[in-house]
Amino acid sequence: MSAAPVSALFPFRIEPHFDPRVWGYRDLRPWFDRVADEQPIGEVWLTGDQCLVGTGPHAGKRLDTFFREAHQQLLGENAPERESPLLIKVLFAREKLSVQVHPDDVLAQKAGQPRGKTECWYALAAEPGAQVALGLKPGTTLDQVRQQIADGTLEGSLNGVPVHQGDMIFVDAGTVHSIWPGAVLLETQQNCDITYRMFDYGRPRELHVEPSLEATKLQTRAGKVAPQQLADRTVLIASEYFRVERVPVNGSIPSAALRGDAQPNLAYLFAAAGAGRISGAGFEAVDLPERGIVAVPAASPEFDLENRGGLDLIRITPEWPEGRA
Repeated sequence: MSAAPVSALFPFRIEPHFDPRVWGYRDLRPWFDRVADEQPIGEVWLTGDQCLVGTGPHAGKRLDTFFREAHQQLLGENAPERESPLLIKVLFAREKLSVQVHPDDVLAQKAGQPRGKTECWYALAAEPGAQVALGLKPGTTLDQVRQQIADGTLEGSLNGVPVHQGDMIFVDAGTVHSIWPGAVLLETQQNCDITYRMFDYGRPRELHVEPSLEATKLQTRAGKVAPQQLADRTVLIASEYFRVERVPVNGSIPSAALRGDAQPNLAYLFAAAGAGRISGAGFEAVDLPERGIVAVPAASPEFDLENRGGLDLIRITPEWPEGRA
């Protein structure tokens, strides 16, 4: 069977990539039907470059390859990038992550990378007492941070932030942070995997002290974001890089209603709970299973999304900083 032309880009499901991390879990059930063979799994990459197209005529193709081949149809004709702009993950922390920081666009490009890493975390679940570390306490200096890295006391200068199910937390580039056990987080970030470790709780992994200090901003915009309730959806966050919404689906909803007032753009539809099905003229229906994700290209034809039971739909779209679009 010959491949369909890239101009015929219908919605497609993406197969997740299970990424091993020392701080993760061996058994991800009931969230994902996955038990680690060897190393524990800490991150489930839903839109990573190495993820595979799961349905349709391009099934089996790596996502980064697909974006290079069809960036205009996927992202829209006016998109300033040719690559997948967002990396979406589900994080499972059994132990504390390293204390770390990510560079902003300017610093990342100085290092030869296309973009920095601003991110957000949406709490899919949280145990009582769950926290994350977010930013440095007021008055902390970089000299103090350097000394605390050396003597192992850096955690004392971090802000601990309680996490409850449904919280949205913004983490702009330059924020010193760590994820601690007790919550399952849906992370939306710029498609960049640069992490500078400052402190790693004694694990035998490389630290990046000098790059981390260069990337650190003593004051950032990081923190919890209050949801914005609109008539047809809840905006969980709207930043210069991404927009994350919860959209109720009662019975079924047409794709135009999913977009709302927005122009056609790449959108990711994630089933935080329940399941759905996407159907339309000219393509085979695409199932959206629980914890699954479907990409809707900017050039997608119209379709209907059916709630097939308990669907809690998260819609994620890239945004372009002013001056880049």
